[in-house]
Amino acid sequence: MTQAVQVLNRHGTDLVGEGRGSDSECLAGFECFLNIVRALGMGSCISEVGDGAGGSQSLLTYSQELNVDGGKRRRLKGSSTMDYKVPGRMFLNGSSEIASMYCKQGKKGINQDAMLVWENFCSKEGTVFCGVFDGHGPYGHRVAKKVRDSFPLKLSAQWDLHRKNQDGFNDQNGAATSHNSEEQIKLIDENCNHELDGTDTILALRESFLKASKIMDKELKMHRDIDCFCSGTTAVTLIKQGLDLVVGNVGDSRAVLGTRDHEDSLIAVQLTVDLKPNLPKEEERIRHRKGRVFSLKNEPDVARVWLPNSDFPGLAMARAFGDFCLKDVGLISVPDVSYHRLTEKDEFVVLATDGIWDVLSNEEVVEIVASAPRSTAARLLVESAVLSWKAKFPFCKIDDCAAVCLFLNSNTELNAEHTTDKLTPDASTHPVVDQSSLPSENGIGVEAEKLL
Repeated sequence: MTQAVQVLNRHGTDLVGEGRGSDSECLAGFECFLNIVRALGMGSCISEVGDGAGGSQSLLTYSQELNVDGGKRRRLKGSSTMDYKVPGRMFLNGSSEIASMYCKQGKKGINQDAMLVWENFCSKEGTVFCGVFDGHGPYGHRVAKKVRDSFPLKLSAQWDLHRKNQDGFNDQNGAATSHNSEEQIKLIDENCNHELDGTDTILALRESFLKASKIMDKELKMHRDIDCFCSGTTAVTLIKQGLDLVVGNVGDSRAVLGTRDHEDSLIAVQLTVDLKPNLPKEEERIRHRKGRVFSLKNEPDVARVWLPNSDFPGLAMARAFGDFCLKDVGLISVPDVSYHRLTEKDEFVVLATDGIWDVLSNEEVVEIVASAPRSTAARLLVESAVLSWKAKFPFCKIDDCAAVCLFLNSNTELNAEHTTDKLTPDASTHPVVDQSSLPSENGIGVEAEKLL
């Protein structure tokens, strides 16, 4: 059991196991035990590439993802690293005219974070899809990349279905209002008035997020090659179409808006809620399904989800894709969908995994991104988080960090900062960061975030 606990702890603090006095209490059941044994059986394949032990598929680190297919995908020099098969789809470190993205492996083992920017999404000019995904558990890296690759396609298919069958969608509007509060769309800007077309688009996207997430989780459960019983991923994703911004959140990654207040000061507005198990509605749902929520003595601030009769697995979020060992006790993959009407004061949106938010406040993140050139904004943010990890938690293993910065205006002067030689697709690069540009220990002043 000690080895099993080490494997789970090795793959992030989102999932833990705790030894018990008797063997019958160690795990939830024999099936879960088999999943742990499978993970142990991988040996060095968990942290090394190309081991091939036991005939299992080689596991690729984030920075080596371009080298698959017998070397047909070569590492590209320059800041913009696009999937050569899909124009506008970027999933490795780089930047475009409207977005910057960067991911860096932590010290806990294989990188389990993934990210995506897809311009002209659904073949609609000006429509952008963005997302970050934070895996956990023995196979979390595979779950995160699977959701990164598959969820946008499912979302697109559902959105197309609504557009092609508008009458059918209208018939579902009445039923949509019966969803419980955890599925209801939230209007961040409650004072804005939308024309009918805009409202239809928002409702269609909301329903598309809900249905695509349900289909995604079902596919993971039936997946033959990825064991999702004790592994899963978060996902915070958005679609920007014109002035409409729709965000879907599963888990505890976060989306934050950088905008200007009435005095033209830059502030941070949190667009999502970190869906932790100790949130009242989340905890109520879990306890109603006989799951347990409590913190370990050595980390009293981290609430976790546990099985009814076993101190396992200890998941530090209330919603996730995968993690089917907990789906019967209150864990769900239903996204919390929110909406924001963009204004001229809104400058950018940052999507990031909890490796960023654990050490930087919303205000610090917004200040870092605003002060950086567009092409290097995400990289500077991630490197700032790494330095903060070292300063604030010198004895803890640094978490994986992934960030996507989506810029909302088309200022020509700012776009001119975009270059093609500042970033490389190698996530293992360790650039030197100017210490003077990093946030102070005391933060950046008055709290400006606005929760939903």
